[in-house]
This record gives sequence, C-alpha cells and structure tokens, in this order.
Amino acid sequence: MNEFLKEYQSKLTTADEAVKCVKSGDWVDYSWNLAVPIELDQALAKRAPELHDVKIRGGLSMHPLAVCDLEDAADHFTYNSAHVSGVERKHMAPKGNVFYTPIRYSELPSYYDNMEPNDVMMIRTCPMDEHGFFNFGPNTSHLAAAARHSKHIIIEVNENMPKCLGGFEQEIHISKVDAIIESSNQPMETVADSEPTDVDIKIAKLIFEELSDGCCLQLGIGKTPNAVGSMIAESDLKDLGVQTEMYVDAFMKLAKAGKITGRNKPFDVGRQSYAFAAGSQEMYDYLDNNPECLAAPVSYTNDIAHLQQIPNFMSINSGINVDLFGQVASETAGLRHISGAGGQQDFVMGAYLSPGGKSFLCIPAVRTGKDGSRSSNIVPTLPQGAVVTATRTNTHFVVTEYGKVNLKGMSTWERAEKLIGIAAPEFYDELVSQAEQMGIWRKSNKK
Repeated sequence: MNEFLKEYQSKLTTADEAVKCVKSGDWVDYSWNLAVPIELDQALAKRAPELHDVKIRGGLSMHPLAVCDLEDAADHFTYNSAHVSGVERKHMAPKGNVFYTPIRYSELPSYYDNMEPNDVMMIRTCPMDEHGFFNFGPNTSHLAAAARHSKHIIIEVNENMPKCLGGFEQEIHISKVDAIIESSNQPMETVADSEPTDVDIKIAKLIFEELSDGCCLQLGIGKTPNAVGSMIAESDLKDLGVQTEMYVDAFMKLAKAGKITGRNKPFDVGRQSYAFAAGSQEMYDYLDNNPECLAAPVSYTNDIAHLQQIPNFMSINSGINVDLFGQVASETAGLRHISGAGGQQDFVMGAYLSPGGKSFLCIPAVRTGKDGSRSSNIVPTLPQGAVVTATRTNTHFVVTEYGKVNLKGMSTWERAEKLIGIAAPEFYDELVSQAEQMGIWRKSNKK
C-alpha cells in the first residue's frame, strides 16, 4: 500500500461522521454543478434539529437538496446560489431559505479572497488517482479557489464522475483533504436536449447565416443554441473552435461530426475550453479522459481579455425581455427569478470586442400565457423588478423569429426602430406609440 492509500484509509469515514464538523453559524460550501454532494447533503439535513444559521454556498445543483426540502428549512439552513438551476429555483419560494447571489461569474474565484472563508467545503469528485489527486470532474469552475479558502474539506467520491483533463486547478490533493466518504455511486445527473420549436429554428437560421469557417463558438444552454449546433453539424462549416463557460451536448456533436479543430484559436490551439459541463451521459463519456477538452477555472475561460483576442468569436445566449433602449433582461421575468447572470456579460463583451466577433442574444418575440394570451417580449421599458443583464452600451445582435438587428453604435431612435422592426407585427403600432411618448421615435420614420 503506497503512502497515498494509507492516508486515504486514515481519512475514510461515513457521511454521518463527516458532517459532525459543521457547527451552528458556519459557512458551508456545497461546490457546483455535478460536484454538489448528495449523501453529505442528506447527512447534514439529518442534523437540522441541532443546527441553526448554517449558511451554504452553492450553485447549479442538478439534484434536489435535502437541506432545502425540510419543512422548517429556513430555521436551520440558508442556501445561497451563485447561478440558480431549475432544481434550485423550485426550492426558492416554498421554504424561504434559498437566495440568489448576483455575481460576475468570471470573478467568482477571486470573490473567495474577500468573502468570509468556508468553515467546511463538501465536494463530489472522481476517485483518487495514483498520485493522490481527486479530479473535480466537469466542475472545475472555481472549486480550487473555494478549497483554498476552506478550513475543512470533505470529499464524496463517486466512481461515475467523468475525469476531466485541463491545464490547472482541475483537482485537489489528498494532503489538502480532511475527510473522505465513498458514496453509493449514483449515476451522474443528466440534462436532456429539448426539442426546438419552430421559433427556435427560425432564430437559429438567422444566427447560422452569420457564422463562417474558422469561427470560435460559445453556446449557452437552451433550445436555440442546440438548434444552431444541429445546423452546423449538417453544414459545410469547418475548423471551428470552442471557448465556452458551459460545455453542452451540441459541442460534442460538432466534434464528432469533425467540425471542431480549434486550429484558429490564438491560445489552447486544438482544445475545447470550458469551465463546467452538464448534459447527456454520452457527453460525460466523451469528456472522460479526453485530452482534446480543457476544463479550466472560469476566471480563465470567461476572461474578456482572452476572449477579445479570439478572431471571429461568436457568442450565442438567451434573454427574456429587451426594451427599446436595447437593455436585455436574462435573469428575471419582472420580479420572478429565472436564472443567474452567469457569464453572459463576459461573453457579450468578449464577442463585441473580438475582431470580426458577434454576440447574439436570442429572444422569442412573443410570450404565450397559460390562458393563450400573447404579449411582446420586446417592450418599451423593462417590467418592474426586471434585472438588466446585458446593458444597452454593449448589446450587439438581438435576434427574434422576425429578424436580427445589430445595435452597435446605434442612437436611441435607431435602436427603437430596429427593435420594433423585429417584434411581432401585432404589437407594432403599440410599440411605436410608446416610443413616441418616450421621446425615442423620429416622426419622419412613422409608418
């Protein structure tokens, strides 16, 4: 038995024993994405009666959280998400103990330099390798930085976690770990591809027209980016690159179709760079031990200084509303929280500054209510409580099923005219009237 195996055995324990280190008032880090623990979370929830004011940091959990499912959860735990997943969003309202932490995602590693340190950090990882390292899997993001600022670290080993190669900060050594539990090896949580609607396909076609051989892609999650990926896979485009925050199935499909070479990237040539990944089991199998894919900290993958150096960098993301000034709300529908800002600001600006680069924000023109009523997602001003994610000063292309407009360098009346031009025709007159009242409509343009 080598020295690392001896140390491993000395630190091996049960989940119930491991979480005994958590005290009332502690800050506990639950990691990120697929690294969010399951069995340690369940064990901590069992200790609720004896704990109060335990503050948890996390984000993008792919499974329900036991500490948030408790009937009296808010009396014991407060969960703070840096990027709310669908699962976490369902936890928000009922118990009143789940909150969003507004962040600029690329800076998340550095936030740990200034935040109150973690008293305890829990990380779901790959099994330890022969050198004593636990790979973070498709969750590199900010985990190394969080671990550096943690007083006590517990590892939850899962043999199904794909081992994701990178260049730096994609693993933690056993010497930095205080306790280890071996889980029951649940399969990794997956995200199913949603079938694109006719609207998604129309928007994707408009974006596809702007792509060219050798461009570098960032795709957000959603039906429109998936539709764009499918179109590329069936096209003649070649020599594409990948520099993204979230690695999704579309990239894997493009790589398997021979569309991605990364030969035109000014750095990480030939490699697909990403901060974290979530998708199908096929994608996890593809990422596992694949040297073509580079898992790196989000401070590297999303760095605007890097992104703007990539020629023809194409960023494709989604929004909820856009107002006639060009402000895009991508996080909330009014006061209702939908998602986090993530790296949208970074990629919008990186593509905006890239030589030949283009940033696309995809917004279906119409929202249909449960009662069948239709309302415009292009609005005079954003709804009360809506959070601006892409500011009007750096919004580039806005795309709906009715067209695409480039707002770069446009005055207020030009923006209003262009955006009304890609709204659903049934809302045209109303939007023109509102633009006139707001003083951003030229009468000579009135139709």
